[in-house]
Amino acid sequence: MTASSSPTVRIPAGRALATLLLVLTVFGPISMDLYLPALPALTAELGAATSLAQLTVTACLVGLAAGQLIAGPLSDRFGRRRPALIGVTAYVVVSALCAASPTVELLIAARLVQGLAGGVGIVIAQAAGRDVYEGGRLIRFYGRLTVIGGLAAIVGPLLGGALTAVLDWRGLFLVLAVIGAVILGWVAVGLPETLPQDARTGAGFAVIRRDVRLLLSDRRFVGAVVAQGFVYAALFAYLSGATYVLQGVYGLSPQGYALAFGLNSAGFMVSGYLAGRLSESWSVLGTLAVGLAVAGLGAAGLLVAGLAHMPLAVVIVSLFLLAAGTAVTSPPSTTLALADYPQIAGTASSLLGAARFAFGGIAAPLVGVAGALSILPLGLVTTIAVVAAAVAATALLRPPAGAAAPADTHLATEGTPTCVE
Repeated sequence: MTASSSPTVRIPAGRALATLLLVLTVFGPISMDLYLPALPALTAELGAATSLAQLTVTACLVGLAAGQLIAGPLSDRFGRRRPALIGVTAYVVVSALCAASPTVELLIAARLVQGLAGGVGIVIAQAAGRDVYEGGRLIRFYGRLTVIGGLAAIVGPLLGGALTAVLDWRGLFLVLAVIGAVILGWVAVGLPETLPQDARTGAGFAVIRRDVRLLLSDRRFVGAVVAQGFVYAALFAYLSGATYVLQGVYGLSPQGYALAFGLNSAGFMVSGYLAGRLSESWSVLGTLAVGLAVAGLGAAGLLVAGLAHMPLAVVIVSLFLLAAGTAVTSPPSTTLALADYPQIAGTASSLLGAARFAFGGIAAPLVGVAGALSILPLGLVTTIAVVAAAVAATALLRPPAGAAAPADTHLATEGTPTCVE
């Protein structure tokens, strides 16, 4: 099902714009990654229970989901540039407020707003990418979004681990504010409007409801969104729980945790890049299946480690496979969800992004229910989430019995890209 023909982009676009769109995906997710090495110290300083402190992660995830739901339809109506400027500005302000929070409850509230602002960048990057790319270049662009997300995941914990030697967790949030300010300046001078006036949707909730109904009536769109949501539930359970497992159970220092996390994130980057290429040259659905299988192996390894104590190497390899498998699923899932909807790419992107972070927000606190010294909840949550993703993909993305199999290879070759790299 296709919403409409692809609008003509009226701006010259090249590597500079592509780079900025990739950077726009960073400031939301890095809000979690940078301060993760200091999460145990934050928990102790604010006198919070482990599960309550993990709600600072959950609040950011929920905000990232809700922010995308708000920004996506608005960007279809008002264009991409204005919401991007508003979102990044709000992010800078609220990051400074996080640094000044005197209690964990106020920090949770500030983190929610920080996530709302950060979600704007993610949805604008995906939607603007759909404005200027199609065919094979669209798939490659979404692969690069995955890569830059992995890069942020590497730089964030490594930088956070290094900064914990000279800064407390409040200082880390001030660093986030500075990062946001740099991105704000770049957006102000480097982000043109990618959605022409005549390609924008009408105003009002009736139009948004119509667009959402159209998307939710598409079996392939729903399958891609639900499957990706469950995979990201496993990923964010890992993000929330690994710091306690690696530091609390296995005794790694914050710097050691950052190095282990960086290794896994490097796998995330490489896997995301290869998945974009694989989806383009082989099969979108096949690449998604490979990603689910790899993530499933990682989750199963964590479950085994929870049932019978395993060496640190087994846990790190399992986390590596989980992260790599998630990265492999991302480009094909994003392509399946957005390729058919160029004129409501913001709304489609917002639903996909909201599913990723909403499912993650639900899963993240579950890994702390047994306290900070148990890996079993992490193994259970990740295994159940990946199995659910595989079930959703099989049920919704596989053609009904008797129907012809969809030709997913057209996604890699159709159309002429409107953005020249």
